Amino acid sequence: MLQIKRFIDKVAVAESKQTKDLVLPMADARGLRDEMSKLLSDLYEMSQGQNKSKESEIIQIEIVGNSF
Repeated sequence: MLQIKRFIDKVAVAESKQTKDLVLPMADARGLRDEMSKLLSDLYEMSQGQNKSKESEIIQIEIVGNSF
């Protein structure tokens, strides 16, 4: 999350200076890409895990209507 926070800070500084361009060194760009990829991968895995648990969940309902 460090690279993402740095990027947000750089954008805030650029906005405060009313700069039209923001230039990132390649190392920062790679770090930002890696962190974003990791977050998206984690999010995807979490969403797939929830779908699998819903599919494998068995709900059993028993209705007894003795004198019905």
